[in-house]
Amino acid sequence: MEAFDHTHYVTTFPFSYPFATNNTTTTTISPWMDSRIWSKLPQRLVDRIIAFLPPPAFFRARSVCKRWYSLLFSHTFLQMYVQINPKPYFFIFFKQKTTQPKTTTTTTTIFKTITTTAADNVVPQEGYIFDPETLSWHRLVFPLIPHGFSPTCSSGGLICWVSDEAGSKGLLLSNPLFSSLVTPLPSTLRPRLFPSVGVTITNSSIDVMVAGDDMISPYAVKNLTTESFHVDFGGFYSIWGTTSSLPRLCSLESGRMVYVQHQGGSAGKFYCMNYSPFSVLGYDMSRNEWCKIQAPMRRFLRSPSLIESKGKLVLLAAVEKSKLNVPRSLRMWALQSCGATWVEIERMPQQLYAQFTELEGGRGFTCVGNGEFVVVMIMGTAAEKALLFDFGRKRWVWIPPCPYVSGGGGGIELNGFAYEPRLATPVTGLLDQLSTLNNPF
Repeated sequence: MEAFDHTHYVTTFPFSYPFATNNTTTTTISPWMDSRIWSKLPQRLVDRIIAFLPPPAFFRARSVCKRWYSLLFSHTFLQMYVQINPKPYFFIFFKQKTTQPKTTTTTTTIFKTITTTAADNVVPQEGYIFDPETLSWHRLVFPLIPHGFSPTCSSGGLICWVSDEAGSKGLLLSNPLFSSLVTPLPSTLRPRLFPSVGVTITNSSIDVMVAGDDMISPYAVKNLTTESFHVDFGGFYSIWGTTSSLPRLCSLESGRMVYVQHQGGSAGKFYCMNYSPFSVLGYDMSRNEWCKIQAPMRRFLRSPSLIESKGKLVLLAAVEKSKLNVPRSLRMWALQSCGATWVEIERMPQQLYAQFTELEGGRGFTCVGNGEFVVVMIMGTAAEKALLFDFGRKRWVWIPPCPYVSGGGGGIELNGFAYEPRLATPVTGLLDQLSTLNNPF
């Protein structure tokens, strides 16, 4: 296991990469950086280079001159940025507090979590961005998110927030890089308690699905229906107009939805874990259909999670059974293109798994994936104990503790999502038009 110094990974917003160097070292200017050459670059080429910068470097570059500072407000630059900017693989985490279980009319007892901040949300919501390339943490504040909303998922550079109150659910979309940009969605039609929410946002469309926890009375919920929302630049709107029934006897306890745009051009699907027994549920929005997929080694899984990795659905779980002929381990399986077969693609080294289980102590763990990276966070430790796996380098490393979160006491944990920071998301303009149509005066 690699050892590293945690101290130089602490950064603050505005973003800055932790270029830790020895201050006594004399800097030598390479002839390749001769200002007589670089000062003659055409301005449009300079703008194109800046558009490739990841957000931390971009916000630092804005301090160079007035023109670079104003690029954030340039329509021409933002249009080019949307077309060419590479999407870095980040993660964003929020504090959450585990609530007491809520007993329903079904035979299951559902555990739910709500987001919380200090002094019961008296202070603004905070988020903590983790950069897996530099193992650095950044803190963001969301001053305009109203009390009573919790983050539920992320897509297209936006965070989706859902109202905590029972009833028709209100949803908000916000860009973490610009706390002043908060866009509301129309409320759902059916009353729900803590439904599972999935969102996928592209440069030309927004799709949202809300499933389960239908309120069949003021005191009971049941997983019955799905509602979906769609809007695109082609002029098609479906404002919670499409509904479908959930599979019988499904249990969506985790509340997590993962969207996978499958390779080969086929339609994407939302996926979530189904419990008692373990299986995977898939929802095809284009067909308005649910399907059930049998999980691998389902009788021996512990703390299963679904993640998306480069167009594939990956199931990650601990495999533990005393009578198995194989050692206990943490494994990953990828769903094949046929949609029914799983293939094991990775397994945590045995020595590391022994250390991991000792720290975990049976409390369970959660996983979130983005691109080449997977974060495995031990529950009840408030980001003090977490592992990062890099698919590209085939490497496991311990993540430095988040410097903005105190110890894991009091039931405080971190809930995380894949996050791709973006300076602009043009499709949100459709929601402004939709709001104008609904409220013409």
